Amino acid sequence: MDGITVAPGITFPDTSDGRTYVAGAVIADPQGRVFAQRRSPERKVFPNCWDIVGGHVERGESMLEGLSREVAEETGWRLSEVVAELFVLDWDPGDGVTRHEVDYLVRVEGDLQDPRLERDKHTDYLWVDDALVHRLRDERDPGDYFITDIVQRGIDAARGL
Repeated sequence: MDGITVAPGITFPDTSDGRTYVAGAVIADPQGRVFAQRRSPERKVFPNCWDIVGGHVERGESMLEGLSREVAEETGWRLSEVVAELFVLDWDPGDGVTRHEVDYLVRVEGDLQDPRLERDKHTDYLWVDDALVHRLRDERDPGDYFITDIVQRGIDAARGL
């Protein structure tokens, strides 16, 4: 896509194979902090929990197109760089549909102090560093700290840049 730099070695899955794909954006700022947003209490999946930016890749979209669209929709920022692939997993929130998720460490352009949250979907945001990552563990079963783990991976990877 025009204007988006993709680091060498990153490949994107072919999203046209009929499976359900999810693109996750672990957004890092210049200080190495990672952006997290709280899902609204009305959300069907993971209500009131902290999350990274991302969502389903729409039919006909590539993974990169879906990633870029989700960043714009959920924050108002523009995806500028895909720095690293952080995590790949398959999961089912209980509806019988397996999601094939790939989470990427990314950089964005825009006013990082003023994200444009989708207020019906997200109620708050936080820039997370090592000292704050523990705050993402609320409202979750202790065995389900995936978001905390992926944010920590993002912080660790951003530190190496």
